[in-house]
Amino acid sequence: MLRIKRLYILIFKQFALLFIGTFFIALFVLMMQFVWRYIDVLIGKGLSLDVLAQFFWYMALMMVPQALPLAILLSSLITFGNLGESSELTAIKAAGISLMQTLRQLAFVVLLIAGASFYFQNNIGPMSNDKMAQLIEAMKHKSPELEIPEGVFYDGIPQCNIYVQEKNLDSGMLYGIMIYRMTGSYEDAAIILADSGRMQSTAEKKHLLLTLYSGEWFENMRSQELGNSASVPYRRETFWQKNIVLDFDSEINLDNGGMGQRAQAKSLAQISHDMDSLNGVYDSMGIQLGTELKQAYYRGPVLNRKDSIAAMARAKNASIDIDSLYTAMAPDVKARAVNAALSRVQSEINELGFRSLLSKDGDKQIREHRMEIINKFTQALACLIFFFIGASLGAIVRKGGIGIPVIIAVIVYIIFFVLDDTGYRMARGGM
Repeated sequence: MLRIKRLYILIFKQFALLFIGTFFIALFVLMMQFVWRYIDVLIGKGLSLDVLAQFFWYMALMMVPQALPLAILLSSLITFGNLGESSELTAIKAAGISLMQTLRQLAFVVLLIAGASFYFQNNIGPMSNDKMAQLIEAMKHKSPELEIPEGVFYDGIPQCNIYVQEKNLDSGMLYGIMIYRMTGSYEDAAIILADSGRMQSTAEKKHLLLTLYSGEWFENMRSQELGNSASVPYRRETFWQKNIVLDFDSEINLDNGGMGQRAQAKSLAQISHDMDSLNGVYDSMGIQLGTELKQAYYRGPVLNRKDSIAAMARAKNASIDIDSLYTAMAPDVKARAVNAALSRVQSEINELGFRSLLSKDGDKQIREHRMEIINKFTQALACLIFFFIGASLGAIVRKGGIGIPVIIAVIVYIIFFVLDDTGYRMARGGM
């Protein structure tokens, strides 16, 4: 009996050491995969060490719940593979102890790890996810000239929409520039066209200096000063080189409000509260839409059940031939009737299309909140499931070390990742 207890202690120590090592390895691999996704945000921005430290710290906190199942899977595989390879499992079975009794000792420890994973998902994860989203957004605006895409309008600079036809990342030159600058209202917008230009931050990091070459500047004068006059003067300027200073704070600032509308940045209590609010809002929108459609399409008097039955009986006896009525019309009346019907149908299609966009947006938000609730539990449950999978496979293959167990762990985790990602995408799309 004393030998069995010592064996249990040996198994626990071996599992604990392997778990710690594999956890940090898995965390490092997941962090590198995350860094690769945002490599364009990090490179060439001149980020300080404290900003990079925050980036990696919040990223590590985000990856902890994902690294725990993989670490448990690999450590349990190696632990029980070593026991099978050294015939320790055979000795345990010879002593009358089943594999499930052996697993019971470590299952309690894994259960504690699953609880810690759930705590991370519900408390620390939302905070780190929110901070990471703010940090990535701030780093994207650190050097906006690198973020300006080609061929589309970029609105990342306040009160400006910038279109760049082509850019040279080596020299920093922008070509085919079109700028809509909102100095006041839309009537007072300035339109700037230039063949080329360069954008860079000022020394105090509070403004952007935009140097334009060979272009024109069109701007309406302020119409408020002219009262109700219909004629609005404008200014047109042709320049060979012009410097424009734009207000833009490129400092990394995480104290200007979070991005807490995302489901990933909320705890279970916040998600439950916000889901009630979302359901209430979109239910009221549906009731309002139903009322508006009833008012738009039903022109007759309000009938009770008895009147409706009588009206249906009369309508059954009175047959109306729509084709004969249409044929009897004059040609110009036919054209007006068809155009009016087409116009009415197109107007209603556009209105319903707009309403459907609002409804789809609400459904998507509600689905994301429900998915996040499930995800907080499944990540913790995966720790317990992966432990039993890893221990069982380790006892079957009877191979320890970092050879075959690592290959098996990678295959199992890839299958899990593919199924999880496929289900996530299907649920997010509302399939």
